[in-house]
Amino acid sequence: MKYTRIIEAVTSTPWAILPAKLAVIRDLIAFRAAGGKLTADEIQARLEVEPIGAASGSKRAGTNGVAIIPITGTIMPRANLMSEYSGGTSVQSLTKQLRAALNDPEVGSILLDIDSPGGQVSNVPELSAEILASRGDKPIVAVANTLAASAAYWLAASADEIVVSPSAEVGSIGVLAMHQDVSQALEREGVVVNFIHAGKYKVEGNPYQPLDDEARGAIQARVDDYYDMFINAVAKGRGVKASDVRGGFGVGLKRLCASAWLTAWRH
Repeated sequence: MKYTRIIEAVTSTPWAILPAKLAVIRDLIAFRAAGGKLTADEIQARLEVEPIGAASGSKRAGTNGVAIIPITGTIMPRANLMSEYSGGTSVQSLTKQLRAALNDPEVGSILLDIDSPGGQVSNVPELSAEILASRGDKPIVAVANTLAASAAYWLAASADEIVVSPSAEVGSIGVLAMHQDVSQALEREGVVVNFIHAGKYKVEGNPYQPLDDEARGAIQARVDDYYDMFINAVAKGRGVKASDVRGGFGVGLKRLCASAWLTAWRH
């Protein structure tokens, strides 16, 4: 039951993340749901992220008053749910760190140190807007070190400046959602799931039935809404037209590019 709810959470929420990373999250959850277990060291080796439970948060570097806010791993509304699988970063924690740095008189500038494939879209538009609104209070610089993709780029685009290391990648503007149809597997096992519900759309998009056109359309509309938010946020953050983002570099993985591409966007 625990993993059923986690799978539902993963498949019911739109993501702004590299598809390969989402596939890893999905496969790890399926592995655990089937009874598989990994040790903490094995999880660490697969994720190649900071050890779970390690100290995190903003750090002040030297005497120049620079607050360093790390954004690593999968971005989640509350990362504790998925940290075991993906070394997630909490949007709430990032928001708290940003506000603390802005209100700290000893902090003169803020550095977003990003190494993330993106994550869930929940609360990312709000944090992106808050970063954008904070420009002018203190310089905010986002550094792709070495990956700022999807939701991570959504946040980076709202900073005053984006800096990319020579081997880094940025971009992957897009939103995706998954639907897992287990109806045929259940049929082979002789299992029938019956829903007793009130409300026409209450069980729409559930994993125990094939996805019909109406349910697919509803999911697509939700994805499109978040995509529009993403496009508009990047346009505002980088000072360009939304049409330039949508038609020029807002098409997803084919536009995940290295540092040379971003030279014109460092303003």
